[in-house]
Amino acid sequence: MDDRQVLDEEETRDVLRGTSFTHAGDRLVATYETGDFLGAVRLLERVAEVAEVMQHHPDVFVGYGRITFELQSHDVGGVTPRDLRLAERIEELAAF
Repeated sequence: MDDRQVLDEEETRDVLRGTSFTHAGDRLVATYETGDFLGAVRLLERVAEVAEVMQHHPDVFVGYGRITFELQSHDVGGVTPRDLRLAERIEELAAF
């Protein structure tokens, strides 16, 4: 599958099933409860390292005890296989 191919909700459904991510319009979105601000920041640090290696970076919103990730391939304006791979990695890191 082409990494620049824009995927619709039907095409992402099976990969996202059982994860915190939902396909919301032109992006994937997930919020994780971390218990406190430091937990949210620590999860962000782990995700930042992976995102840097993948050269694919999420939009992130950090609050007290929660962190939200939004994934979109900005170069094509939608969800691509790159976003699905990063979503899977974030889900693994959040379960840590």
